[in-house]
Amino acid sequence: MELLELTSPAVAALNRDTPVVVPIAALEQHGRHLPVFTDSLLLGEVLRRAKPHVAGRVLFAPLYWLGNSEHHLDFPGTMSASPRGYIDSLRDMAENFLAHGFRRIVFVNGHGGNIVPAQQATFELRQKYRSRSDLLLLSVTYWTAGAEPRKDVAGLHQDRMGHACEWETSMILRLAPQLVAGDVKQVPDVPFGRSFEPAHRAWIMRDRSVPGHIGYPRYATAEKGEGLFESFAQAVVALLKRVVEWDGREWDV
Repeated sequence: MELLELTSPAVAALNRDTPVVVPIAALEQHGRHLPVFTDSLLLGEVLRRAKPHVAGRVLFAPLYWLGNSEHHLDFPGTMSASPRGYIDSLRDMAENFLAHGFRRIVFVNGHGGNIVPAQQATFELRQKYRSRSDLLLLSVTYWTAGAEPRKDVAGLHQDRMGHACEWETSMILRLAPQLVAGDVKQVPDVPFGRSFEPAHRAWIMRDRSVPGHIGYPRYATAEKGEGLFESFAQAVVALLKRVVEWDGREWDV
C-alpha cells in the first residue's frame, strides 16, 4: 500500500499492526561517473521489486531523499541534513505514525551515512515509550538485510558495499545506464583500506578518496546489477514478512 495514494480515512481504517516502511536515502556525490541521486534511485528500485511480495500487508511512505551526507560536502551537488537535525526528522516521521496508533515502524535505508542516525532515532523513541511493550521500531539497510551477494551473483569482485563502486555502478548500469558518465572500465580503483580497524575512525570522503568513490567500478556490469537488485529485494521481503508475522511479544524472531 502506498501512503501517497490513500485518503486519510483509508489510512485510519488500517489495522494498527500494519508495518509502516519509511524509505530513507540521500542526494550526494557519487564519484565522477554516477548521478548524485544514486542512493535514492537504487533504494527505490529495491523496494519496487519487494512491494508485490507484501502487497496489502505493508504501508509504504514516500521515499525520503534527504540524508545525512555531511562527509560528502566537499563535493558539489551534495545536499545534507545536519546529523542531529536528521535524527530529529526521522524521530518526527516515526512519531507521526505512532501518534495515529501504528505500532510497527521500519526505516529501510539506502545510504551508509544514515545507518547510525536511523539507529539513534529508533533508540531514542524506544526510551521515550519505554512503558510500552507493543512497539517494534526497526532500522535496516538494504545491503545488510540478509542478502549474500557473493553467493547470489556470479563474478563479483567486491565482498561488500562501497561508494559508487562495483555494486552501485552495476545497479545503475541495469537501472539507468544513460546516467553513467564515461567508460566505467577507465575509472581507477580506490581500495577500501583498513583505516584503524577494529576501531571506527571518523572520516570525510576526501580522507579516503580524491575522485569521490570507494571500490572497483571497472568491474561493474548490468548483469551483475540485475543479480544484486534481486538479491537485495529478496532479503528486504524476508525481513518485512517477519515484521508482518511478529506476534507482538517475542524478541527472537
